[in-house]
Amino acid sequence: MRKLTGDQKRDIAVSLTKRDEDIDLSDMPERLDWSGAVRGMFYRPPKRPVTMRLDEDVVAWLKGFGPGYQTKANLLLRHAMMNSGERKSTTR
Repeated sequence: MRKLTGDQKRDIAVSLTKRDEDIDLSDMPERLDWSGAVRGMFYRPPKRPVTMRLDEDVVAWLKGFGPGYQTKANLLLRHAMMNSGERKSTTR
């Protein structure tokens, strides 16, 4: 998660001083129809710390994308897992 900017921190501080009934929600009406909702859309599986030994060039390639190389490696492994023909239990 990225750090908040000064403007964002200021906006949050102002919002915290308001009472609930003083907040104007007219530009975002209440959602009454949830028929198009997707269950688990924002689910993030729990993480487990592991130690892996990877080739130096692979690590350099992953780090070449910038910060978050471990997340990139996880996405690549998840893609391979989801596209492999085999479906094995993910629990141990």
